[in-house]
This record gives sequence, C-alpha cells and structure tokens, in this order.
Amino acid sequence: MGLRSSHVQSMLASFKFRKWLQRSHPMAQAATEQLIRCPDGTCLQAWVSAQSQQARGWLVMIHGWEGCHDSIYLHDMACALFDAGYDIVRLNLRDHGGTHALNHGMFHSALIEETISAIQQLEAERGTPPTAVIGFSLGGNFSLRVGLLGPDMGLQPGLTVGICPAINPAATTRCLDTGAALYRRYFLKKWRRTLLAKAQAWPGEYDFSELLQLDNFQQITRLFAERHTPFGALDKYFAAYTIDPEAIIEAPGRFAVLTAQDDPVVPYADFSVLNRQRDVPFLAPRHGGHCGFVENWTLRSWANRQVEQLIRAVG
Repeated sequence: MGLRSSHVQSMLASFKFRKWLQRSHPMAQAATEQLIRCPDGTCLQAWVSAQSQQARGWLVMIHGWEGCHDSIYLHDMACALFDAGYDIVRLNLRDHGGTHALNHGMFHSALIEETISAIQQLEAERGTPPTAVIGFSLGGNFSLRVGLLGPDMGLQPGLTVGICPAINPAATTRCLDTGAALYRRYFLKKWRRTLLAKAQAWPGEYDFSELLQLDNFQQITRLFAERHTPFGALDKYFAAYTIDPEAIIEAPGRFAVLTAQDDPVVPYADFSVLNRQRDVPFLAPRHGGHCGFVENWTLRSWANRQVEQLIRAVG
C-alpha cells in the first residue's frame, strides 16, 4: 500500500521514526513542564517551549484521545510551528500524558470548562490571548469548543483549528466498532492502560473490572457514561460534546477545519455543512487518513504547512 492508503496515512501519524528524526529539535530542547492550577482546584499539565527571542505569538496544542503532548502527529507540527517563530504550549488533558495522579476525578470528553480555565491561566501569565488553539481528533473537538464556548468565559483565541476533529462522537464510536480491527485494538490497548494507571494512582478508589472485560466501544462508552460521568446515560454524554457545524459557521470567532475525505475514524459526512459554504476555511484533501497528511516518503506533513499559513493569515 502506498501513501494514498488511509491506513498507511493513519499509521504514519504515530510513526515513531518521525519523532526520532526530531529528537534534538529546538522545540523539544526548550520544553519545560508547567502545572496549571485552575480556580476549581483542577490541575493540568503543559509543556511550554518558548522562543529565545521575541515570539510571533503563542499557540496551544491539544492531543487526541489517549494521546499526549508527545504524540507524534502533535510533536511534528509543534516543531514546525516553533520553527515559524511561535511559542508552543502542548497541553495535556486530564489523565493524559501520565497525569492520572493529578486529579481524583476521571477524564471524560465533556470537561471543557477546565480546559478553557487552564488556557486562561496561561493567558494571564502572558498578557495576550493565544494566537491559536489547535487540536487533533478528540483534541480537535476540544479546540473547537474552546473557540465556541471560550468567549462566554472571557477567552477569545485569535484562531481555532480542528484537525480531523471528532465532532460527532456517536459516529466515531461506530467507526471504531465497525471499521478496521486495527483501530479498535489500538485504542482498546490505550484505554485499558489508562484505566489501570488511574486505579494505580488512586488505590481502592476505582474498580474497572467490568470495563476491562469489554471490547466493544459502544458498550464501553455506555457503561463509562453511566458510572463515571455526571450524565448517567450514553445519549446525554454524547450530546454534551457533540458539535453542530452550523454553530462553527455562526460563531463570531475565527475557525478552520482540516480533515481527510478518507479518514477511517472521523466520517467525512460529518462536515457536509462546512463543505457547502466558505465562511470557515475547510480543507479536506482526498487522502490523509486520520491525522496523517504525509505528503511523501520524506514524511513531510501537508497539515503543518496549511496550519502555519492559516495562523499567519490572522496576523
């Protein structure tokens, strides 16, 4: 299979050799850990890479589900945007990046308020709003909600970018259960690992024995929603973080969406409304898989260049 294969593209998104190529990159060398204390007591971790000279601005980057600040697709773009002159903040969502011990409560996908609050703490330190908030997959869902809900909380990024954003969690869950088995196995392995890490971080607090026996994401998410979220039911949980594309079009802030028509995890049909209008930059090449967008065998990323151009366009 060549680079036009959605499966090859999706695998290259997390191909470790890409990170090895950038093991000594200035972005990685400049990175320092920062723990962000939110007013509600939540603590989130970020890795901040600051320019040695005046930066063009600062960017917040959010990984996908069960990813982290070091996820290869994110790390690759972070290096490119650092080279372009921006300070980079790679924000870990709750219970990601080995942070299971920082907060007693479990991560769930509706925890947008603490994400916005953490970015506000960073903004208060810098004195300016983030130039852009960029997210991948589930992190793309989070970034778009930062742009949609942030203004009501006093946060207005210059640009919000969703890359292969999982805006319809019910559809993405179906894809994981009915699509290629390799994606289900991949995410099941990561999901089980995080459950065990959470239980180890909080001895005696959690019993995940029933969840660990399941291998169907619809069943897993239903049980998780009922037992470990305040929503109590799967449909209410999904509704809490489903994004209507019309809301993006009507929102006052600046948004952009990048996805691939052959994404095996996030259905292209979810973006049909965006594809029919031009108020929001919507870039959707035929090939790219899930967060891949690798242009050639030098592993150059089409998405890196597109995102840099979008950021420069907002000034």
